Amino acid sequence: MNFVFLSPHFPPNYKNFCRSLKAAGFNALGIGDAEFGDLDPELARSLAWYYKVSDMHNYEELREACRFFIEKFGAIDGIDSLNEYWLETEAALRTEFGIHGIKNDTIADIRRKSRMKLVFAAAGIPHARGAIVGSPAEAKAFAKEVYFPIIVKPDDGMGASFTYKLHDDAEVDSFFSEKPEREFIAEEFIAGDIVTFDGLAGRNGEIIFCTSHAYDQGVMEAVLADSHIYYYSLREIPADIEKAGRRLVEGFKVRERFFHFEFFRTKNGTLFALEVNIRPPGGFTLDMFNYSCDIDMYAVWARMMAGEEVRLDYARRYFCCYAGRKYRLPYRYSHEELLRLIGPLVVFYQELPPVLARAMGDCGYILRAEKLDDLLEAVRLIQSVNQ
Repeated sequence: MNFVFLSPHFPPNYKNFCRSLKAAGFNALGIGDAEFGDLDPELARSLAWYYKVSDMHNYEELREACRFFIEKFGAIDGIDSLNEYWLETEAALRTEFGIHGIKNDTIADIRRKSRMKLVFAAAGIPHARGAIVGSPAEAKAFAKEVYFPIIVKPDDGMGASFTYKLHDDAEVDSFFSEKPEREFIAEEFIAGDIVTFDGLAGRNGEIIFCTSHAYDQGVMEAVLADSHIYYYSLREIPADIEKAGRRLVEGFKVRERFFHFEFFRTKNGTLFALEVNIRPPGGFTLDMFNYSCDIDMYAVWARMMAGEEVRLDYARRYFCCYAGRKYRLPYRYSHEELLRLIGPLVVFYQELPPVLARAMGDCGYILRAEKLDDLLEAVRLIQSVNQ
């Protein structure tokens, strides 16, 4: 069996997917723009072949890489990066080479926020109103309907890139005078806490694994303020989140994919759907899956892709948290002091590449504890700043 993995070196923890593909019996075939000699040694050992391209955005190079793999190894059984950035590229390659999975005819349903809202409505889930806006007049008309502030973002965007909060007509005019040449959607602003429903769906849409996370603030807010962020997994999923999440797994026809559904929880308790991502949650959240339950979701995914009927017996034994730090802030405790104070709770620490730093921090800790209060106290120490 042959599985093509795009950009296997980034993010760094995704080397574990290639390790697991090899263990599941695949030839793991990497396509990337990094030099082979610069790959993590464990990743290099996991790959049956690595095809270096000069530019991952050059589709012709990716096409030639796939043709090379077919000639050398035979038919391609799967292709993925499990990274939102390459979703459309993967769909195009699957379409061209007849590979199982999401193709060109369905990719817009999981990429365009305007299309997501149609599924939210069909599933009967409250959601932020939105409209495609191509001019200041259209954005102002929408704001008159839902009231300022409004959020504008690319309809096919990812993360918090090119996301803006506009408070009045003047800011709308300023946005349109400088906006990139992309299609933007305007959404009503909903004040609330971000909560998620995350997991892995099997071949027939059955949920193999699921969990939920609560955030101290959204990625957009963290990026705009250049502040640190933390979020943690719950040991028990609130009933309304699980009900809404299961409806969306069905509504978006999630098959053999990870999913990451974001919601707002307002002060009165109402749950509003924000957006869906048919890929693993970002950062090190997949590792948090593993630490919270003492499982290996990288291996579970690879076994599923190999055709195994996977039934996962797991328990959410710990609250698990990611806490980032920004080097620009004067933290009260050094890394060494933190290890003395909360060392038993720390299961992972890593310096992050610059491309992730704006959202996730320059470095990050993963913690776990059976009691939420213990976890949140550790986060307080990590992010405590001298005044």
